[in-house]
Formats: sequence, structure tokens, C-alpha cells
Amino acid sequence: MFATGPASTIAALLLAAATCFAQDPKAGNDDDDPYASLPPKRAALERMLSERGTPAAFEETVAKARELGASDQAILEARFLYHVDRREDDKIAAMLPRFMERKDRFKLAESEIFAVREDWLAVVEYVQAIAALEKNDRDGFKEHIKEAFWLSPRQGSAFAPHIDRLRLEEAMRNVKIDPETELVSLLSGEPVRLSSLMKDRKALLFHFWSPWSRECESSMPDFKVTAATLEKNGIAVASLLAEATPETIADAKEMIGGADGALPGTWLIDREKNSMQRMLRVQNVPVMVLVSPDGKVMFNGHPSEDRLWEALSGMAPGVKRPALEGH
Repeated sequence: MFATGPASTIAALLLAAATCFAQDPKAGNDDDDPYASLPPKRAALERMLSERGTPAAFEETVAKARELGASDQAILEARFLYHVDRREDDKIAAMLPRFMERKDRFKLAESEIFAVREDWLAVVEYVQAIAALEKNDRDGFKEHIKEAFWLSPRQGSAFAPHIDRLRLEEAMRNVKIDPETELVSLLSGEPVRLSSLMKDRKALLFHFWSPWSRECESSMPDFKVTAATLEKNGIAVASLLAEATPETIADAKEMIGGADGALPGTWLIDREKNSMQRMLRVQNVPVMVLVSPDGKVMFNGHPSEDRLWEALSGMAPGVKRPALEGH
């Protein structure tokens, strides 16, 4: 569901800091393979480090790189970047034993992404922090993420989102959506009560979006398929226009009016006073917020996160993540 977007901050920082190979990988004539002009081992390493496709495709690049002499250190680093870019925190946490085993055996000469030893140690702390976060160990997370900041301050922008996530989850425990809340329909201009959307439904999924967001625009086809799937499985879907102004409302109507086929779910405008956006701490779009029938927040985050589908399956066991074209 939904593309994960550009490379993560931590991956971009590490790759930028790595020692660059002397030859330009795009200097060759093979447009389908930018690494075709490189020596075989170097090309295999670059393909492994840059692969972001299916797990099978990634493992194929790992096998080839290993065959050509890639070190265990380089393979561990590539696997780390792969899961980071795919936002797979559970898989990052599962790598912790391998990071701890290699912590004191790290060799800078065998590294493909670390410029200095402190960057490596920071990532070891980062992996420990993610593992703690997966266990809801707040104190452990705080300890390791602070140490990661200390070891590699320049990667701070990569560590910060996880702190934001922890604080968001804690804040959401104290939020309860009032079913009597009324919001205005984007299409008809008439008030819509949330209780009418949630009646006889297993949950309500808010989809915060904006016509001025490129990601929202590009992911709209994915959202339509996903919303239709959820509606069929008893999950109500309400697309909520964030920060509505006369200009955004006009552009929103134009965007969804040009969509192919019937629009899934309900399309609403956020209220100006006591907005849902502020109540749910929505700072960027797209964001999805899953609410139980009694108004509790079960998920709040980016649509690409696996945790969304874990929460959805908990509310509607029969729901399955749809296969989307191009994913």
C-alpha cells in the first residue's frame, strides 16, 4: 500500500559519507544497468547497496556479491539499508544479534557506507533503540537513541522521527474521538456526523490528504484501491482535507472529480476550530489514523507502514493488503 517514497535520511547520509568509487557508475552505455561499466565485484556491491525491490530481488544481489567476494560487513550494511529504506523496523530489530556480534569486530576497511568508526557505533545504538521501541521499552529506547546522537550528531535527522513516533503513540493514548463530531462534506457541503459513518462498522480510517501534496496526488490510485478493499471488509474510510482554504477546496474537488470510477468512502473537510488535524497531531500528509468504534486511536502514521495493516487486521481479521500495480 502506497510507495515508501525517497531514500530514508539515514541511508542517504551513510551513502553520502561512504568513500566513492573512482569511476562514475553511469559512464557506461548500458542504460538499464548504471553499474555495467564497473569491475564485476564493484558492480555487484553497488547493485546490492542500491536494490530496493522485492526481498527475492535483494537476496539475489546479496548472493551475487557474496560470490564475488563481498565481506560479511558489507552484506550486513546493505541489508540494514534495505530494511531502513523500506521502513521495516521489525526486521531492523531482528538484526540486533548480528550487529552486537560484530560491534567490536568492525573493520573500517571492509565497510561500504561508514566513513568513520563512530558512524558504525551510532548505527549499532540505533538498532538497539529500534529493538527497544519494538518492545515498547521507552527507557531503553531513550538510552540508545541518545547515545546514537552523541556518537553521530550529523545523523540526528534520521534518529528524530523515531522519537516523534514514540511521543505520538503516547499522546494518542489520551485521545478519544467523539462520534458526535460533525464535519462538512467536501462534495455536498452538508454536515456529516462521524457516528453515521461508524454505524455497524468495525472501525473508521481517516485519510488526511491535500491536493497540494505530490505524494497524495501520486498515491491517489493506490488509496482508491485500498479504500474500496477496506469498505468491503467493514472498515469505514473518511478522506479528510487538511488545512482547508477556498483554494485547496477547489483544487481538491478538481483532483478527485477527475478520478476514474466512483470515489470510495466519504470525503470531508476538517473543521477550523478544534481541528481533527491538530487533535491527532497530523503534521504532514498523507497520514492515516485508524479509530475503533469506541473512539480509541489504534494507528496514526504514514500509509506505507506495516503497522497500519497489523492494526487493520486486528479490527477486521478478514482484511488483506491489496496487491497494487507497480508494487
